[in-house]
Amino acid sequence: MKMNKTTPLDLTETLPSVDELIDRTSLSRFQIGTIVLCGLVLLLDGFDTQSIGFLVPPISASLHIPLRAFGPVLVAGLVGLMLASMASGPIADRWGRRWAVIGSTLAFGVFSIFTARSTSLNELVLFRFLTGLGLGGAMPNVVALASEYAPKRLQAVLVSMIFSGMGLGALVAGIAGSFMLPVWGWRSVLYLGGGLPIALAFILIAALPESIRFLMLRGIDPKRVATLARRMGLSDQQATTPVRKTSDNLSERLAVVNLFTEGRSTGTLLLWVPFFMNLLILYFILSWLPALLRQAGLPQQAGITGVSLFSLGGVIGSLLEGRWMNRFGASKLMLTEFIVSLLLIVLLAFLFASYPIMMAVTFTLGVSVQGAQAGLNALAAIFYPTSIRSTGIGWCSGIGRIGSIIGPLIGGVLLSLAWTPRQIFLSGVVPALCSAMVVFLSVRLRITSPYGLEFRIR
Repeated sequence: MKMNKTTPLDLTETLPSVDELIDRTSLSRFQIGTIVLCGLVLLLDGFDTQSIGFLVPPISASLHIPLRAFGPVLVAGLVGLMLASMASGPIADRWGRRWAVIGSTLAFGVFSIFTARSTSLNELVLFRFLTGLGLGGAMPNVVALASEYAPKRLQAVLVSMIFSGMGLGALVAGIAGSFMLPVWGWRSVLYLGGGLPIALAFILIAALPESIRFLMLRGIDPKRVATLARRMGLSDQQATTPVRKTSDNLSERLAVVNLFTEGRSTGTLLLWVPFFMNLLILYFILSWLPALLRQAGLPQQAGITGVSLFSLGGVIGSLLEGRWMNRFGASKLMLTEFIVSLLLIVLLAFLFASYPIMMAVTFTLGVSVQGAQAGLNALAAIFYPTSIRSTGIGWCSGIGRIGSIIGPLIGGVLLSLAWTPRQIFLSGVVPALCSAMVVFLSVRLRITSPYGLEFRIR
């Protein structure tokens, strides 16, 4: 009997995808180790970000450079960070996350050591810019890699948790600086901040894997994928079965264009606004809180304590953020955090006379502002598919870094206009209000976005 010619059945369509296999299994020690390595990179990022701020006065005294001339030094690092965040994402989405993370970590370690050897203002500006390039290249790819080894049910929790590393790094920098500065001087802190990333880069070369989701999406090296699958605790059958690729649509167009296709335009823009506004608030507080407290008549130690409590609050907020997102939903949580930040900024403006209450408010503000920042990064990691995840996170971070540059500049301008500390703090209400309005608008209009009502991570 003659049989009709039919299209062969694609058996791979009945097989699980990589995403489904990862989501079905519990976290293995291999996955946990990979995510911890990503968190260590962010810890060293936080160390660098915090240390350069308190090193400015001793560098100024040592190199005989006026304090007012250090604006370009601080801005250069942030500009480098912004540019690398935007540029490294598309590169990693095409060539992989692993070497992007390793190269960036090595770069900011090496140039931190070069900064320690600087003898002039021009050298400080150049090496801070190059250090910023390394920091900017590391962050989006660390977040992408960590999220791609996490089951979807835990992505928000784990990504926000690794962001506690930035606050923890800031605390470590403050403690290390308090011991090292009096004994070995400012260069020793930068040597430590450079040597640790270099050492970590060699550990990453030996232990950090490429994203298994990225490898499957690109159809790269099935044997390598099978090895990674076994290390994740999958059975030999699961590891060697030719599972189908993820459902991501891989476009060969310019990667940034893909952030605005397939219904992602609104979500992308609604992520960019809070990233910009929240980092503006974050760096405004870190840059000017000590000076404003001093100007208000409080002792110099108040500024150091305030920044430390703000950073400690950030660690706690980041650790809790993902669990809160799962429990309350992203939109409700983000709206609450931005409103709380707004109210706390107002309280700071009127509490200069009460030191204990002001420190408590500063700590709580660290929980809300830095917790929200960790949540925003988790949202970006979940919102964008594997094919453009590094690009999406990198551009969110890059847009946010524009806010981190503008925040300290605004504080300087307002001081030059003779604004009082109270008036300067009250100006911080504006970005918090803008972020809250964006989240509220997306909920009211039922917009399909990272903040929509349907975006619950359960």
